[in-house]
Amino acid sequence: MHNTYGYIRVSTKDQNEDRQLIAMRERNIPRNNCYIDKQSGKDFNRPAYKKLLKRLKKGDLLIVKSIDRLGRNYKDIMEQWRIITKEKGADIKIIDMPLLDTTNSKDLLGTFISDIVLQLLSFVSENERENIRRRQAEGIAAAKARGVRWGGKYKPMPENFTLLYDQWSRKEIKINEFAYQCGVSQSTLFKRIKEYRQNALFHTNRLSM
Repeated sequence: MHNTYGYIRVSTKDQNEDRQLIAMRERNIPRNNCYIDKQSGKDFNRPAYKKLLKRLKKGDLLIVKSIDRLGRNYKDIMEQWRIITKEKGADIKIIDMPLLDTTNSKDLLGTFISDIVLQLLSFVSENERENIRRRQAEGIAAAKARGVRWGGKYKPMPENFTLLYDQWSRKEIKINEFAYQCGVSQSTLFKRIKEYRQNALFHTNRLSM
C-alpha cells in the first residue's frame, strides 16, 4: 500500500504553519502523515524531515506547499530530490509549482522537465547569490565613499541577505530570526538594513540620472 505524506516547514517557532496544513487537508493527507519542522531551511539537518525520509518507501508520494518550504539551498534540494525519487523510488509534488510533480508523467520527458526546472532554479539561486555579493561590495564601497567608517572589524551580511530582507519586509519572518540568520545582533542588523536601503536608493538615483 502506497502512502501520501506532507512536509511542512516554518522558519521559527513563532511562525504559523496553518496555511500549509490547510493545503495538506485539502489533499486529504492525514495529520499523522504530516511532518513539521520549525527551523531554518538552510540545510536538511531537521528532525521531522529525517523521520519522514526514513518512512518514505517506493511508490509513496511526498507533497510540499512550495519549493522554499522544502529548503533554500537548491544544490541540497537537488540532492534530496535525487535521493527521494531515485534511491527511495517515491514521488514528489510541489503544490505551488505544477511542473515539479513527478506523478504527472513517468516517461523520460516528464523526468527531463522536472530535472530542467530544478537546474533552472539552482542557476537562478546561484545567480542571485552572486548579485547579492556584488551589491554588498558596491554598498560598502559607496558607504566608504560617503565617509562612513565602522569601529572594529566589519561583519559582512550573508549571501541570502536580500532574500531574508524581502521575507522580513513581507512579515514572513521576525526581526529576531532575521538577525539570527545574519549572525548579528538586532541593533547591528538595523544598521545594515539602513545601509542596504541607502545603497538601493543610491543606485536607483544613478539609474534615473
